[in-house]
Amino acid sequence: MTDKEFPRRFVPETAELSAWDWIEPLFQQLLEREIVSPPELEHWLLDHSELASCLSEERTRRYIAMTCDTGDAEKERRYLEFLETIDPLCKPCWHRLNERYLASPHRKALPRERYEVLDRAIQAAVDIFREENIPLQTEEAKLSQRYQKLCGAMTVPFNGEERTMPQMEKYLEELDRGLRQQAWERSSERRLQDREEMDDIFSQLIKLRHRIALQAGFSNFQDYAFLLYCRFDYTPQDCLRFHEAAEKWIVPILRRMGERRRQLLGVEKLRPWDLAVDPLGRPPLRPFEKAEQLGAGVGKIFARLNGDLSLQFEEMKRRNELDLESRKGKAPGGYLSTLEEVRRPFVFMNAAGLQRDVETLLHESGHAFHALAAREEPILAYRDAPLEFAEVASMSMELFGSDSFDVFYPEAETARAKRNLLEGIVKVLPWIARIDAFQHWLYAHPEHSAEERRQYWLELETRFGQEVDWEGCETAREYSWQKQLHLFCVPFYYIEYGIAQLGALQLRRRFRQDPSGALKQYRSALSLGGSRPLPRLFEAAGAVFDFSEATIRPLALELEKELNALSE
Repeated sequence: MTDKEFPRRFVPETAELSAWDWIEPLFQQLLEREIVSPPELEHWLLDHSELASCLSEERTRRYIAMTCDTGDAEKERRYLEFLETIDPLCKPCWHRLNERYLASPHRKALPRERYEVLDRAIQAAVDIFREENIPLQTEEAKLSQRYQKLCGAMTVPFNGEERTMPQMEKYLEELDRGLRQQAWERSSERRLQDREEMDDIFSQLIKLRHRIALQAGFSNFQDYAFLLYCRFDYTPQDCLRFHEAAEKWIVPILRRMGERRRQLLGVEKLRPWDLAVDPLGRPPLRPFEKAEQLGAGVGKIFARLNGDLSLQFEEMKRRNELDLESRKGKAPGGYLSTLEEVRRPFVFMNAAGLQRDVETLLHESGHAFHALAAREEPILAYRDAPLEFAEVASMSMELFGSDSFDVFYPEAETARAKRNLLEGIVKVLPWIARIDAFQHWLYAHPEHSAEERRQYWLELETRFGQEVDWEGCETAREYSWQKQLHLFCVPFYYIEYGIAQLGALQLRRRFRQDPSGALKQYRSALSLGGSRPLPRLFEAAGAVFDFSEATIRPLALELEKELNALSE
């Protein structure tokens, strides 16, 4: 489908973007074009962005098709075809274009404020590029796809039906402790069937990533990844300070929540299947049965928040840009992808009738609104915000929308759902710290064994976990990290969630005082896309870009105070 709202001006409409014979001449035109003035350089940048957008959309459509149905061999073939043939041929061409831009005598004459972020991102891309890394990066992407295929194929026969792993999660909320245990054990057994293959995939990924970093001139993959992700505004040491502050201020709240849960449940020790059930013995929150009901309910939340957001969400539904339900063969998790040529979002998730699904759709819709807010930006690199701020857009929308959970529930259950959301934040911040600390160790010790990896994962639990009795479930505990898709598919991409969560909590503080003003400022900041450095994006939204104890401590105190006020 071609959307004429943003017509092509450089790439021919007839171009076959899966055929190198079509693509290569377009790169050559950009490489050979004469540029004699700053305006001509800016026009060249726009054509560069158009080609990048068209190729990105071709790849994204194939990725979406593959993740929506990992069992379809033809969809898998088409995605891998692009991954193995087109991507590797494009990478050296993008590198030469980047070098040409940096070498242009007209670059310094461009408006500095407009192009400073682009300049440093392109410089970083040139600094880390090595042609000999292209086949390694292709192999890395194929290994990540293997992991997703394994996850998508996981099902469990339970209660007379074949269930996906997301569908099994709802049984962990059932009041019958025996049923919860059975569901947890069945799911764990199924995951553990693939643990050796997943371990092998991950060991290969660690080695590949270390080689990529060495060949790019770095001593370790962590330093490579920080430049790859354009982390210009914070350092690995800042991440360590986040770990320490989360351990000091959030983990104690998590453990107090766990002790409260244990007492309310009336059990001697919490078991892994006791962590999602309602501690007061009330039936599970079931906000919807079918994905259509989820979409309708979240649509009502947006209608309350803002008329423009409501219209955008309804347009996404009309365009079939939401794939919400969980089903066999669907890749795990949830994501927002942007079709960069038409500049439209696509939401992917695995809804199974849980309260968390409501939060997930709010989250991914926040990403979608971000993409739509910045879609008039002509430079592709500026339509995508840094991950740390992109997640502010999504996490803030969860918090903004939580005041309207009553579209799914009566009053008593609305407060309960809101409490669940806030408890989820308390749970996720230590988990983010744990995953990030795990990655720091993994890539600082690239020669580690699978056993050493498991042992370090358990060590981190003493810093960031709550009190849970794992007797008889030790193997599942040791391999619980394998559920975290980011470790396999987007290495070092996880601390962003912690940074963003702190930003979102700051925006929520403002939203509770002035909803319309906070939402207006939020949407204005989203319209900047990625055209400003991170601290300025946070400032535009009404938050401070800081994730040290100075920021975490007051937010932790506010969180616990509100949780106490919401106590049943």
